[in-house]
Amino acid sequence: MSGAAREEKTAGGKPQLTQQGSIRRTSLLDAAETVLVAKGNANASLRTIADAAGVRIGHLQHYFPTRADLIKAVLERALDRSLERLADATGLRVSPDDPADIQSPQGRADTADVVAVVLAEQDDPQMVRLYVEVWALAARDDEIAQVVREFYRKYVTHVAALVHLNRPEWPADLCRARAETFVALVEGAALLRSGIAGTRSAAVDAELARQAERLLGE
Repeated sequence: MSGAAREEKTAGGKPQLTQQGSIRRTSLLDAAETVLVAKGNANASLRTIADAAGVRIGHLQHYFPTRADLIKAVLERALDRSLERLADATGLRVSPDDPADIQSPQGRADTADVVAVVLAEQDDPQMVRLYVEVWALAARDDEIAQVVREFYRKYVTHVAALVHLNRPEWPADLCRARAETFVALVEGAALLRSGIAGTRSAAVDAELARQAERLLGE
């Protein structure tokens, strides 16, 4: 396969990229993020992204056959980064095989620390813009909408596990409802706090943090 990375098989039979392939895949994801943030969703075609990465479109499609596949990988990488920041700041660890499995060395999570990490991500205007452009794509493309819905289902599962960690006596449906409300609150706040749809204030930030901590089962 000319110019494309050779794949190897893991013990479970799942394709695994070689080191070189992994580097190439990362560069393609970097290019996709750059195009979305700098040029917007209307210009985020596979050809535009391939051009930004300096490769042929066929090379890009070896790794990501469709734009939905590419957006899925962009979102998954963003979530992985968020979980790494959460682990570094709070010690919370998420099982790579089970998004509902969260471990804490303290046996519970400090809700104030978790909320601080989540809200701090909104201080990065590039990250907020990336999500806004992906949402806009999802509004026009059914396949990408499905990818986005799956991304948020996984995100909610992580948060529900966090709520359960703090409140093991709560039933699963309550933990899930709290998690869904938390995600809705935080994602909506990104538009306001970033300046896209409103203005940020210390009073709103304090109330947002208080409500978010309550939803996590403080």
